[in-house]
This record gives sequence, structure tokens and C-alpha cells, in this order.
Amino acid sequence: MAHTVMSRGVWPKIAHLNTRIIEIQVQLCERAIELLALGEDEPHMILDIGCGSGLSGSVLEDQGHAWIGIDIAKAMLDVAVEREVEGDLVLGDMGQGMPFKAGTFDGAVSISALQWLCNADKKSHVPSKRLYQFFSTLFSCLTRNARAVFQFYPENADQIELITSQAMKAGFYGGLVVDYPNSAKAKKYFLVLMTGGMVKLPAALGTEADSGQIPYSRKRELANNARGRPLKKSREWVQAKKERRRQQGNDTRSDSKYTARKRSGRF
Repeated sequence: MAHTVMSRGVWPKIAHLNTRIIEIQVQLCERAIELLALGEDEPHMILDIGCGSGLSGSVLEDQGHAWIGIDIAKAMLDVAVEREVEGDLVLGDMGQGMPFKAGTFDGAVSISALQWLCNADKKSHVPSKRLYQFFSTLFSCLTRNARAVFQFYPENADQIELITSQAMKAGFYGGLVVDYPNSAKAKKYFLVLMTGGMVKLPAALGTEADSGQIPYSRKRELANNARGRPLKKSREWVQAKKERRRQQGNDTRSDSKYTARKRSGRF
């Protein structure tokens, strides 16, 4: 399957992209970025695997990182283009491998995509082989001290074993971080993989080791306020983001008196 960089398309009507789902996606990506353990105030090149409409990419942009997204669904990438995300977008099947040069990325995140590689959607699909092809090529395109963090929804323990065994076979170290393990509703699985050798896994949220910790999103807000950065979604924040897009040569809407103005909700 060819991997192609997406160009501007038409925004499809994606009914399920409601406010609550977007909010959950943002929270999951913020947690995944925390688990990457990137250096503070340092921009990094991050791969977003199963990037969809670019919601996670927008979180990466907000934190000052550059990113490239890959997804198998052209319709979702068209949405990302219409949303004017800053990252480059690639159409590709993760089960066929990552089409990037060695050492390209400082880290990788993936939200709600990894479990699909456990399915055999075609007769030619062998989950173990597709998982190994994915993990081995991902390992190659990461730097040697990088992490990859996957939030995913395993159906059972067998899927977890299948996924982790193929990741370790490809050369990764790491393991599972399960946030809120005692909550049926809030429980979330994160596979934290490392290229540079095994280090202690981060503490899971909702456990005794987590007591007293400040939520990551709140940490970012406090740090940005201390450094005098514009608040997220403020007029200054939006204008700075649009200026970055112009410098990158991307089509960007002109500023106006309505830029970043909140809508009243009335017609």
C-alpha cells in the first residue's frame, strides 16, 4: 500500500466528533505525553499513530512539539486538513509498517488505535505478523532514547500478551501502566515502550503511589502561567498559532475582529 501525504480536502460530516469525545481524546493524549517523559520546554518531533482528525496533534502543537500523523482513514485525514493542523499527514496502514527514516522521531503516541492490529480484517492479515512489522519499523524510526506510548482497549489478557510479546520481540523494553485499575469506568491501559533500555515505569493514576500528585494538565497550566505564556484558546494564543502556520507556508485564515471570539450560541 502506498503512503501518500494528504492535501486539502472537503470536511466530511463526522457526527461522532462531539465535545465530550474531543475532551476525552485531549485528556488521553495529555496523559500519553506525560508518560513520554520529554524534557521540559524542549520541542520534539513526535509521531502520532492513528492520528485521525488531528486532535492529539493539536495537543502536541499546544505543548510546542512538531508532529507527523499517520492514519488508514482518508476521510479522517481530510478532517485534519480542514482543521488546519500544523503536522504533516500520511495515509498508511500501521500493520504494513512505518514508512519513515531511521531515528526520525523523539517519541510516539497513539490513542485508541493499537487494538485494531489484533483483528484479521482480511484473509491475508495475520495479527502477530502485522504487530511485529509495525513494532519493528517503529523501533527503527525512533531515536535510541525514545519512548512510545499507546493508549488502547484490549479485549482480554490474550490480546495484551500478543501485543506486548511482539513489541519485546521487536526490541522494545517497557510494560503496562493501568490508570485507575479499580474503576470499571475510568480504567485506562497505556503501553509504555522504550528503545534505550528498561527504566522504572511511571506510577499509575488512581493508586496509592499517585496520591497527592497534581494532574498533568494542571501542571502545564501552572507552568505556562509562570512563564507568561498566553492562555490556551485566548486571542494571543490563536494569533501565535496562526503565525506559526504562515511561517510554515500553510494556508491560514486572515485575522479579524472575530478571531478567538467566543460564540454566543444564539442565531
